[in-house]
Amino acid sequence: MALTAEQLQQFNQTLLEMKKETETLLKSSDHFGTEEEMIKESMGELSNYDNHPADNGTILFDREKDIALNEHTERELNEINDALERIKNGTYGICEDCKQDIPIERLEAHPTAARCVEHSRDQTVAKQRPVEEQILEPPFGNFEGFENDENENTSYDSEDAWQDVAKWGTSDTPSDLFDNEIKDYNDMYLNSDERVGYVEDIESLVATNRYGKNRKVLPNDKHEEYEERE
Repeated sequence: MALTAEQLQQFNQTLLEMKKETETLLKSSDHFGTEEEMIKESMGELSNYDNHPADNGTILFDREKDIALNEHTERELNEINDALERIKNGTYGICEDCKQDIPIERLEAHPTAARCVEHSRDQTVAKQRPVEEQILEPPFGNFEGFENDENENTSYDSEDAWQDVAKWGTSDTPSDLFDNEIKDYNDMYLNSDERVGYVEDIESLVATNRYGKNRKVLPNDKHEEYEERE
């Protein structure tokens, strides 16, 4: 059923209001700040040479977000202008593909609709993922059973590899870790207090041969702590 003159006038008014709001948004936000020079105006700096990489990363993320918002808003404005043009040439409310009338319920929900639901361009949800995801993994790799699982992996895994690398130094400080007892920068890595090669502390400092004889004490940090307690 074709739209009446009154309905067309109502949709025309709705689209004009949408156009005004969208143009005001773009103007008041300077196109979401995308017209500013990122380093000089967004950060107030002449150069990013002496800035922390994290600060630059934050600004870069904000700029990417602003660009996406600007593109989305400009696309909305183009769709509004196209809908107003269709009202002028008498094709508003007619599907561009099948040439059938677009239900008024769809136009009320989506005034810029140029096609009926059956021929909408949003019929298919893309399932393609970025190629980077084929090689990216969670932090430290895949820790199977890492969260207090009974089947926690006891072999040398990616967590152990990270610990070995982190022993040589990270950017963490004592305030970055949950364990407030850690005071030494050499222990600024994940599970630095984890026992390696033994279960009980005494096993790390008391040694015997395979028959339980030839007992001796191995000097290490745990032995020093044991002596201090005594």
